[in-house]
Amino acid sequence: MDSLERALTVPHSSEKSDSSGATTIAAIATPLGRGGVGVIRLSGVRAYEMACTLTGKSAFTPRMASFCRFYQADGTVIDEGLVLYFKGPHSFTGEDVIELQGHGGMILQNQLLARVFELGAKQASAGEFSYRAFDNDKLDLVQAEAIADAIDATSAAAASSAIRSLSGEFSQKINQLLEQLIHLRLHVEAAIDFPDEEDVDFLSDGVIQNNLEQTQAKIQQVLATAKQGQLLRDGIHVVLAGRPNAGKSSLLNRLAGQERAIVTDVAGTTRDTLQETVVLNGLTLHLTDTAGLRETEDTVERIGIERARTAITQADMLLMVYDVTRDLEEESTPLQLAEQLFGALPEAKRLLIIANKSDLLSDSYTEKTAIASKKQIESRGYEQVNVSCETGAGIDTLIEALCTKVGFHPPENSLIARTRHIDALRRTADYLAEAHEQLTVFMAGELVAESLRQAQQSLGEITGEFSADDLLGKIFGSFCIGK
Repeated sequence: MDSLERALTVPHSSEKSDSSGATTIAAIATPLGRGGVGVIRLSGVRAYEMACTLTGKSAFTPRMASFCRFYQADGTVIDEGLVLYFKGPHSFTGEDVIELQGHGGMILQNQLLARVFELGAKQASAGEFSYRAFDNDKLDLVQAEAIADAIDATSAAAASSAIRSLSGEFSQKINQLLEQLIHLRLHVEAAIDFPDEEDVDFLSDGVIQNNLEQTQAKIQQVLATAKQGQLLRDGIHVVLAGRPNAGKSSLLNRLAGQERAIVTDVAGTTRDTLQETVVLNGLTLHLTDTAGLRETEDTVERIGIERARTAITQADMLLMVYDVTRDLEEESTPLQLAEQLFGALPEAKRLLIIANKSDLLSDSYTEKTAIASKKQIESRGYEQVNVSCETGAGIDTLIEALCTKVGFHPPENSLIARTRHIDALRRTADYLAEAHEQLTVFMAGELVAESLRQAQQSLGEITGEFSADDLLGKIFGSFCIGK
């Protein structure tokens, strides 16, 4: 790599601290409570020494389990179990790491942890082990986030995607794009610095334009994959809303596969929001059942309706459930009903109309009216699904329609992604679009170079090549203690 290429490569953030194991940290790495095994993890330059003092042993072999007793300062036994030693830099954090595997009782684990603190260790903060791994270049920011995503996964697909990101697949895609951007900047900067050289006349030979357009196309591909990964990780917040007794609670129970909400013939049975998380066709749905929307003098019900309206404004997807046998007045349409219920017609991308009790469409006039209503809805870009919460008819169609609405169709090799990844990729795409315009319309080399620099910086934020301390604090602060 020559001096110009080195100058164009975004270095690791200078804001990274030099942990270097100066402080040895410790934490319980397993959930508190009863269990067969409880693990306490130590990391730092004194971790090995502390393990020797704690057990009375003089040495441990790296990566081999040793059966030991764990002693108090006065020689009484706290517990017994296994000690695992991972010598730095060949460990998760890049430092000396000790794992104490004792019995999984809260009293025993806390006594053992207190003894470790007596020996000089400090309580690890949330995500500090993973931060040290990041700080010591054992993993990048995407891989670090994937650890938390794997732990918090709500579906098998999300867990599998998180593991692929942890293994470095997502990072590899980003690093390949960074290399392309560095190569582009190299030629642009050379053309600016050496304008008399014929072989770097990028304004006329079309090579840079072609490479830039290829990079733009690849960014869009990665962005599409990342959007699917975000849906896998976060799922969508779906709110069921409509008039009383339209079938909202019955629909929640159908989707959840169990009787989560109370269902009666009495209008106003649901008086508060009810949340349930389900995974359908690989997509995590955070469902919220709400009180029926109507005018009422009942104080408790009015509070429930206000909460329903708050949930409606915060929903990613709104399911307006209506009873096809009674909710539509003569000459009215489902879209008019939606305007009455919500005050204004929601955007088509946020609204899915659910015609419940479709099994009760008995006479031909009512059925023809329902068909006409559906055509009118579709002509305005909206979608209606006919279902029967009583029989289950149309539920599979509803699930497919929901996935299509939010664009959920993850490939088998999908990768987990977060909102910040999507934001960084979008900003990168915008900067590349600016560079393309400056190149093809204005032929302004300096502005092309600046747009490419900003694109590289935005892309580098994803893996942590360039990250501010406040971002790192927010990311690692969301981790478990002991991870």
